[in-house]
Amino acid sequence: MSASAFALLGYITWTLALIITNEVLRSYMVMSGRKESSTFSPDGKDVSPFAHRLARAHANCYESFPIIAGPLLLALVTGQTSVTDSLALWVLAARVAQSGVHLVSAGNLAVNVRFTFFAAQLIIVTWWVVQFWLQWPLH
Repeated sequence: MSASAFALLGYITWTLALIITNEVLRSYMVMSGRKESSTFSPDGKDVSPFAHRLARAHANCYESFPIIAGPLLLALVTGQTSVTDSLALWVLAARVAQSGVHLVSAGNLAVNVRFTFFAAQLIIVTWWVVQFWLQWPLH
């Protein structure tokens, strides 16, 4: 498996892990009688500060998925993983780190650190897109 395929699978797995964690938390709330299943707010604010951060971390993943997964998929389907392989694991690490910081805190320092990890992802993906355009037409 190429680094690009591994990063794509890792991104999908991380996003899935976040939503499963959210559903386990909600199931616990329902089964313990603390909330009714039809009363959850999508943003998690009605459960706890952590649940809100968890919902937002998950949302950040699916909001960024097309931007990050798009170039990885392009590389995989066109046989151009040489463009993405060298930084694929770094973009995955930055995504997991961004989410991890989000889960821990919403304080000012944490937001700044989180932004740094997001900016790293944007820089990497921008680099990939530029490289694809420079190699156009793809072979």
